[in-house]
Amino acid sequence: QASRLVELPYSSFDDDDGHSLPRDAAEQDPGVWYPDPPKASPFSRCVRYLAFLWNLLFLLLGLLILAVGVWGLLAKSPVPGGEPGVPLGSDPMLLFVLAGLAASAVSLAGCLGAFRASPCLLRFFLGAVLAFGGLEVLGGLLLLLARRRLRDALRDLLLLCLLRYQEDPDLQFLVDEVQRSLQCCGLESYRDWESNPYFNCSAPGVQACGVPASCCQDPLQSGSVPNAQCGFGVLGLGAAAAGAVVHLGGCGAALGAWLRGQAGAIAAGATALVLVEAVGALMGLRGLRD
Repeated sequence: QASRLVELPYSSFDDDDGHSLPRDAAEQDPGVWYPDPPKASPFSRCVRYLAFLWNLLFLLLGLLILAVGVWGLLAKSPVPGGEPGVPLGSDPMLLFVLAGLAASAVSLAGCLGAFRASPCLLRFFLGAVLAFGGLEVLGGLLLLLARRRLRDALRDLLLLCLLRYQEDPDLQFLVDEVQRSLQCCGLESYRDWESNPYFNCSAPGVQACGVPASCCQDPLQSGSVPNAQCGFGVLGLGAAAAGAVVHLGGCGAALGAWLRGQAGAIAAGATALVLVEAVGALMGLRGLRD
């Protein structure tokens, strides 16, 4: 056999069992037989292609979220020579950037791991998916065990939104949407807007002693364009006169009631997210085993 390797260095030959000896391996160690690796079954190939497409879809979704976050940060960047913008650490668009980066990185690892059959990338993908799933389950348990603290944190968040209403466009949009959709005003009542330095009655601007237009009961006022000044001077009126113009009830109780009504939809969404991650993890495990 050794002489045969010398005479035919570029040919392959069969052993007694019918397995072919790889040319490079046989030249290195002619005394060791290397059987051909088993071919993947049609089911394994189907799972591999499906895992690639599955992760490609979430890669595109992650890139879209990342693009939205970057666009939001750039859109609010301060103009040279103008007032400073929103601090980066407190910008809500930073959450979109981080979520997009995490989803893109994990999905890219899943795509390349399925396409290249790389055990290293598949292990990274499985570890990241399991870590995200564990954090989601832990967060759900904490929400169930600390519902009172969650309500307090939600109240503090709403109060912070009221105080920074004019400073952050994202918070302004969020507050306006909540007040408009839930037909409420302020945290406990419309009087909470007195704590905002721009709507306080001692403020020097035209918005002094007023509330945002999203508090108005009829912001259009029988027109086609919303009247941005419909809430001006409301804090200087009595409760009866103010009730004819704006919603008097606060958004804290209204938002809590809305969340309780949406508990089923929130649970269904969380379950669907866990199932999506479980399907990806199962396909990754199948590819890693193959």
